[in-house]
Amino acid sequence: MPLMQLSTGFLDKIQCPEGKAKVDYFDMSCRGLMVEIRPTGRKVFYFRYTDFRGVQRQIKLASTDDLSLDQARKKVAALRNQIALGQDPFALKTEAKQVPTFAQFIADQYMPFIMSYKRSWDTDASILKNHLLPRFGKRYMDEITRQDIVKIHGDRKASGAAAGSANRLLIMMRYIFNLALKWEVPGIKTNPCKGIPLMEENNKMERYLSVEEAQRLYEAVCKSENTMLKFIVPMLILTGARKREVLDARWEDFDLGRRAWRIPISKSGKARHVPLSDGALTLLATMPRKTDCEWAFANPETGKPYVSIYYAWNTARKSIGLSDVRMHDLRHSFASLLINSGRTLYEVQHILGHTQVKTTQRYAHLSQDTLLAAANSATTALGAAMMPPVMLAPVSALPAALRA
Repeated sequence: MPLMQLSTGFLDKIQCPEGKAKVDYFDMSCRGLMVEIRPTGRKVFYFRYTDFRGVQRQIKLASTDDLSLDQARKKVAALRNQIALGQDPFALKTEAKQVPTFAQFIADQYMPFIMSYKRSWDTDASILKNHLLPRFGKRYMDEITRQDIVKIHGDRKASGAAAGSANRLLIMMRYIFNLALKWEVPGIKTNPCKGIPLMEENNKMERYLSVEEAQRLYEAVCKSENTMLKFIVPMLILTGARKREVLDARWEDFDLGRRAWRIPISKSGKARHVPLSDGALTLLATMPRKTDCEWAFANPETGKPYVSIYYAWNTARKSIGLSDVRMHDLRHSFASLLINSGRTLYEVQHILGHTQVKTTQRYAHLSQDTLLAAANSATTALGAAMMPPVMLAPVSALPAALRA
């Protein structure tokens, strides 16, 4: 390993001695700088040093065709400065090679994790597929900056999406990077989303169904090719439950004797109980039930909960000119009817399963005793529109077979 005063002229002329696989020359003017000469004529700069544990390390810089001698010396000086500051260039380079791309992290770690506990993981998958992966998929995780996050957040709003839709991108990216930090993913030292504010959402203009609209909607879902839609939609509006809560409901969750529906895992992560009004009980009594199927609103073709009912729902609402009505608006309509029936915010909060009263307060402007009576108030107001005549009869008046 000859020690030489490297020069541009020397590098141009030097050749690997015949019979040798390679020869290394160290620079007298720059400690650690080395040039490797191969029989093929290829010449490559390296930086060689001893790390904090006494292990000799070697980092490839570049070919002499791509890096001048002066540039190589400056690069080595910068690496030696890193060492002086307590950083190991070899460890940093090794870590950099381990940093996953955004797409790799999502596929290998994020999706398997959320699918293990999150019922609405398909919503995450949709947001990733349509918005985040096209923008960041090929980028390494440590390359995604705060400016990148601010831009996609703003771009989503500028595209015409609601502030809430734009905020969902920011919220998901924040969660993704928090997990990356928690799991000590190589290269992730900070969360680029930290401190980026959410856009103000205007949730005051909620969409509420009128009785006439509810009647038309019920007629439309009864005509749907999805034979369960005529039960799912009324259940949503008669209980104020969330879509996924209804789709994932098991027969064992319903205690008809106590007139209660236990939702094992709600949005808050805790179990909650929904009072079953006369209309809801009657609906359950008139639904088809297979003895070997545990799911109340199962897809008849699979015997399992629907992954999505969007197509059937969208077809039904568009057929009657209600394309602006979202499925979640059925929950809003239920809440508005409770308030207009004179129920308190406390009652509405508990029926809807809101963990914070401020979430329920969006309905306070509509108007101003038991939870069951509150639920029946809503059922009475919309029952005639959302159910056929047999379902309007009191539970006690139903045939014994339906009350069983």
